Amino acid sequence: MSDPVCPLCDRPIPPDAGQSQHHLIPKLKGGKGGPVVLLHDICHREIHATLTEAELAREYNTVAALRAHPRLARFITWVQKRPPGFRSKVPGKRRKR
Repeated sequence: MSDPVCPLCDRPIPPDAGQSQHHLIPKLKGGKGGPVVLLHDICHREIHATLTEAELAREYNTVAALRAHPRLARFITWVQKRPPGFRSKVPGKRRKR
């Protein structure tokens, strides 16, 4: 069986790689039973470092919308050059609260 593929960066997620479920609509904004996607941990952390829960619920509640965000698009271009199991701290500054 092949490894699942991260819908954000299109790289395979090997069993030993950090991975997590991302709620497309944040649980705190009514997405508790809603759709989730399996992502690399680094991709998931970058989403939450870039966008607030309100922005995720309002405008970025699909994979296509996330991929279209300018900072996330730059991140995707950068991370696609890394091996599938690559781990790192989230690059760049965190969003302002």
